[in-house]
Parts: sequence; C-alpha cells; structure tokens
Amino acid sequence: METIYVPIPELRVGKVISEDIFANTQYPIIFKNTIISYDHLHVFFAFNISRVPVYKDGRENQSETIETELVVPPEVIPTFKRVYDNSVEQFKKEFKNWEAGAKVDIAKARKIILPLLEMVLEDRTIIFDLNEYSNPKDYLYHHCVATALISAVIAQKLGYDKGITIQVAIGGLLADCGMAKVHPRIRDKKTTLTEQEFDEIYKHPIYSYHMVKDLTILKDTMKEAIFQHHERLNGSGYPKGEKIANISTFAQIIAVADVFHAMTCERVYRTKQSSFKVIEMINESEFGKFDIKVVRALIDIVADLPIGTIVELSNLEHGEVMFVNKFAPTRPLIKLSHSGEIFDLSKNRTFYISRIITNL
Repeated sequence: METIYVPIPELRVGKVISEDIFANTQYPIIFKNTIISYDHLHVFFAFNISRVPVYKDGRENQSETIETELVVPPEVIPTFKRVYDNSVEQFKKEFKNWEAGAKVDIAKARKIILPLLEMVLEDRTIIFDLNEYSNPKDYLYHHCVATALISAVIAQKLGYDKGITIQVAIGGLLADCGMAKVHPRIRDKKTTLTEQEFDEIYKHPIYSYHMVKDLTILKDTMKEAIFQHHERLNGSGYPKGEKIANISTFAQIIAVADVFHAMTCERVYRTKQSSFKVIEMINESEFGKFDIKVVRALIDIVADLPIGTIVELSNLEHGEVMFVNKFAPTRPLIKLSHSGEIFDLSKNRTFYISRIITNL
C-alpha cells in the first residue's frame, strides 16, 4: 500500500502508521501498523514530530465514522494540576501492579509522563508548585512523577536535546520503582527504621535496576543512572558507595531532582520547606555530594526571578523583586509591599523567600 506523509493537524483517528517512527531513539517510539488514537497526539507533540507516514489506502477506510474527527489539540487545554493528578493516579496503579509482580511497561510509563513533560519544559516555574500537590499518604507516587519532571527541567537547562531530556524524565520516573519490592511495612513505617530495615531500603536502587535492565527503549546510560541515583560524589551514598569518577551525570541529575523534591515536600515526619531554602541547603550543607554544574543548573531555574516578581518571605511579608545578585541569586533585593523598604536578603540571612506569588 502507498505511503503518504500527513501533517499532524490534518491527521485523522483511525489512520494506520506505515513505517516505524523514530525520534533520536534506538528503537521506534511508535511501531508500523499502529492505529492512530487521540493518545498518540501527546507523543507526536512531545517529540516535535510535524508529520507522520500513514497508508493512503487500507484498514483506515473500513472505519469512516472514526475518521470524521481530526486529531488536533483540544480547544480547552487541561490545567496542569488536572493532568498531573491523573498521571499520579496512573502511576499509582502501575506501582501496585509492580508490587504484585508485573513487569515495568515502558509504553505506559511514557504515556504517564509525556503530557506533563511538554507543559513543564514550556514553563519551568511549574516545578515550584509540585510540592504543593503532594501529600504524605501518597508521597511516593507524587515523588516519582515530580522527580521525573524536575530531572527533565535540569537536563534541558544543561543543554541536552529533547530525546535525551525525555529519557532522563523516564529515568527519574522509574528510579524508585524498586520500592515496590520493599515490604510496605518498612516502606511506610512512620517511626525510626532499624538497621536491618535501612539495609532493605538501601537495596531499592538495585531492585529498580533489575526491573528496568531489559527495557529495550530505555538507554543503558539511564539504567545506570537509576542504579546510581543515591550515590554521592564523596562516597557517602549507596548501594555501592561509588565516588566522583564512577558516577554518571545523569545519575546526578536524578539525584539532585530527587533530593530537591523530597526536601520541599511535606512528609509524615517533616513539614515542607521553601524551594529557595532547600536549594541553598543543597548548595551549602550538601556541598561535595553533588555535581556542582547540576546544582548550579537547578539554582538558575529556581532563582530565575524577573524584576517585578512578587514573593512571600519567611516572615510572611510580601514584596517585589528589585534586583538579583548573580553571586547570590536566591537572595535578591526585595521592596517590601507594606512599607516600601528595600530588603537585601543576601545581608539578612535570617529570612528567605518562602514562595512566589502567582495568579494561578
């Protein structure tokens, strides 16, 4: 049958892909003879695919009623929070399947994260709100989805191309899949873990690696990153206690994203903290554990505050960003709203930015 190339806005549901579709990947992202559905739209947009090969004649003609609708973006775009909540629920279902012994389905993992990824890469400030969406009860599922998105934003900031950025996001999403093999009694324990219980938790990167090692679409470098995402450059991490020369940059990206989200979220045993305070803690108190260029990339993302941004300080006062010091980007000059006083956070380290005030 003859192949024609159809622009995405003109693509109809029911058309049949006539060739494997690649996007800087070793294996196809969509296989030949796939029947197009609305779900494929997100995949095409995520990979910046402008047109696709379909059969000119064939099975699609047998279902003309299906073809009457164009595969175009919906007029009402779902809010990020709605898409995010749905993705977390879908991930939770997959996690429960893994607990029951099911294998990781990479296609489902991609479907969970790609719609969110496109939104976050368009607007990085979304990651500031991820800790607001989480809750202690379902923290683990929120954490996996959020780590994926933060990892992708860091990868993008570091200059990696779209294909690698998507791979990093999937790596971040699946980094803690091995927690499904840790007994819930240990995983969900609200009191201090015993040494034996900590040992079991420390094995989860090994479990994660074994769950993803045979996934052909996931790059080997990402599988290694999943295994190493709790390693630290000074040798204080786990499971092997590797040091700087043996730890991949991708592992460090997922590690920084993992720690950043964990420290900003409310947990059973800890209240949530400001993104600005956490990034300072990672940069200062955790110095030597993380690749400085990865940390700097996250600092640049978090502290990318345009002049005029309205913020709330840790003393609950509101103010407007007047000047950002490149040597202390998380501590700009703030003009306080109630008094007009200019407040220099770089000199007043008792206070910090607690959140950005938005209209969302």
